[in-house]
Amino acid sequence: MKKFFIILFLYLSILDAKKITIKFASLAPEGTVWNDMLIEMKQKWKDATDNTVRIKIYPGGILGDERDMVRNMRIGRLHGAGLTTEGLTELSPDFNAFFLPMVYRNEDDIYKVLNAMLPDLEKTIESRGAKLLYIGNLGWAYWFTKEPIMHPSDLRDKKIFTWAGNYKYAEIYKRAGYSVVPLAGTEILSSLQTGMVDAITTMPLYALAGQSFGIANNMLDLKWGFLLAGIVIDLDTWNRIPAKFHPKLMEISKKMQKKSIELNRKAEIDAINAMKEYGLKVNSLDKKQMDAWEERAKEIIPILRGYTIAEDLYDRVFEILKK
Repeated sequence: MKKFFIILFLYLSILDAKKITIKFASLAPEGTVWNDMLIEMKQKWKDATDNTVRIKIYPGGILGDERDMVRNMRIGRLHGAGLTTEGLTELSPDFNAFFLPMVYRNEDDIYKVLNAMLPDLEKTIESRGAKLLYIGNLGWAYWFTKEPIMHPSDLRDKKIFTWAGNYKYAEIYKRAGYSVVPLAGTEILSSLQTGMVDAITTMPLYALAGQSFGIANNMLDLKWGFLLAGIVIDLDTWNRIPAKFHPKLMEISKKMQKKSIELNRKAEIDAINAMKEYGLKVNSLDKKQMDAWEERAKEIIPILRGYTIAEDLYDRVFEILKK
């Protein structure tokens, strides 16, 4: 009997050693559609690999900002992450091509450029030790402010949140005559509460989930920009997963990408309606005001060329959009 238990213990130990645990982080708070999708991915990967792959999710930025996540992946503390455009620029600077205010007017514009650039983006990410499982449009970013802003000049006396570590974009805002406060994405709510910042650009769903709309309760009905969302995994971790499972895992990821696009569209509308019930004011622009924002964007965009975005990449984006 003693020998039996020893053999059983060794057998179970061998089985457990073959299992792969993937530590996965994102800024998506618990209860959001984004985090729910990661939970769904966790279960589907487990089933598809006969319980070989286990995913442990760290939501809501509990392991730091997106740039922290990428750094932790490089040293092995994390194995995967759900990243927005901000974090993806750490893996491929060419994602800066999607930081162009009021250039992309609709999803067709976004995917026209994304699909054209995707092979190069994937190669760059792999050269930096990660694999892109999927990427898609996360949602449109709007201005959320404590006081209403109707004209670009209304932002001049505001303290604008920018991502810490993305110093070039902070410099762009400064060159355009605005005041910025670089902070981690996990500090948005506290910085609004203390008055450190009073203007942010973010997605409605994130404003709702992070409760920032309770303080910055004015939303400008203007699509200032948008965020991509991608799921990446450390390349060494991916290669540890038996190759026979790779096609199925990629198939699951692609199905989730398609599902996420539909969910995000509905989530934006639902989030805005929910926030309006709790005091959010959505401020619409007349034609003259909209024209002023259009002009301001046209003044800012050329400053990006050759500074935050390589000149050839900048030119390529506009060439693609013309087609």
